[in-house]
Amino acid sequence: MLTVSRVNDETQYRSLHGLTRTLIANMVVGVTDGWSKELEIIGVGYRAPTGDGRARPRAGLLAPVKFNAPDGITFEVPVPTRVIVKGADKEVVGQVAASIRKIRKPEPYKGKGVRYLGERVVRKAGKAAK
Repeated sequence: MLTVSRVNDETQYRSLHGLTRTLIANMVVGVTDGWSKELEIIGVGYRAPTGDGRARPRAGLLAPVKFNAPDGITFEVPVPTRVIVKGADKEVVGQVAASIRKIRKPEPYKGKGVRYLGERVVRKAGKAAK
């Protein structure tokens, strides 16, 4: 068991105490269970085949974008429209998932693009008919 304590009750030490405790707790969860983020790809012709430790999302682009996995990160594709990013470091998992999402963010008119599983995209109305 690990105990985190602070020197005194000054504001800076109190905030760093909580930060340190949370970072250590995230490390423990990462080593024991691991972290994962799920992304879904929505759109006609949008898919994500994988191979060789790379994700290759095709999201309306002419050629698939080759996305190499950093050390400690793995990709799983249970169905062609879903990508699961797994790893032990919470920060790196979130950064890789955000980088994949940045390839084609969900657009507000048709909702096509790469989004987190369960993410709600607010839809806009199109042009009003006259």
